[in-house]
Amino acid sequence: MTNPELPEDKALVEIQAALAKTSVSTKRKVVEKFVLAALGSIPWVGGFISAAASIKVDQRNSEKDNLQTKWLEEHAKKMGNLAVALADVVGRLDTLGDTNDERIQSEEYLSLVRSAFRTWDRAETEDKRKYIANLVANAAGTRLCPDDVIRLFIDWLNQYHEIHFAVMREIYRNPGATRFEIWEELYGAPTRENSAEADLYRLLIRDLSTGGVIRQERDTTSDGRFLRKKPVRNRKVSGGTVESAFEDSKPYVLTELGRQFVHYTMNEVVQRIS
Repeated sequence: MTNPELPEDKALVEIQAALAKTSVSTKRKVVEKFVLAALGSIPWVGGFISAAASIKVDQRNSEKDNLQTKWLEEHAKKMGNLAVALADVVGRLDTLGDTNDERIQSEEYLSLVRSAFRTWDRAETEDKRKYIANLVANAAGTRLCPDDVIRLFIDWLNQYHEIHFAVMREIYRNPGATRFEIWEELYGAPTRENSAEADLYRLLIRDLSTGGVIRQERDTTSDGRFLRKKPVRNRKVSGGTVESAFEDSKPYVLTELGRQFVHYTMNEVVQRIS
């Protein structure tokens, strides 16, 4: 009777199969460096493989309440997700031309890979893990911005939550949208100004504005310098109330850094921004 496949075996087989699909052996060696950098950046991977190999299959079947067995079962799922992510990136790296091989093998790029997959391991949503995989693949094939900026993008993926990314996506799809229009598109009719939802929305806009991701739309000169807004004198707020969280007259756009972030993380294929 043959032993059933161990959980780590299945994940590693998926990675090996992705490597085997690479077009030529030289390319295979290039992407192997990427895979090793990604696996080596996640602390539990080595412990998982060692622990799984040390437990006999019949013991695992008979000791379902064993804490180590439960730990292995939980991490087997994570190992499977990691294998899928790596296989996806490997497939995309294989489509790049040979001119990118030097970039993929460089310590500068592999350092980004390690940092990105540490963030991948901490990510709580599938969308964020997908953004990280996109960033890693696109950083190998496009030098739209320097590696220091890519590190900033990895920090943003660590720092921001899916609700932040939802606002970014909406402004990217509809440049010049007001806070009212963004909220309406994402959540429908506005809520009360003193509600928790309104407080959260103010926080999201403030986080992204102070973080350099979004800004209010402003006119510029031909060389890109922002023009001062003309002051409005003797303007009184209607009804004596403060500005609404769902204000509908000030358009918002992504900053240039914000646009590059969206291109690197939320588009499968990065196209150079003109």
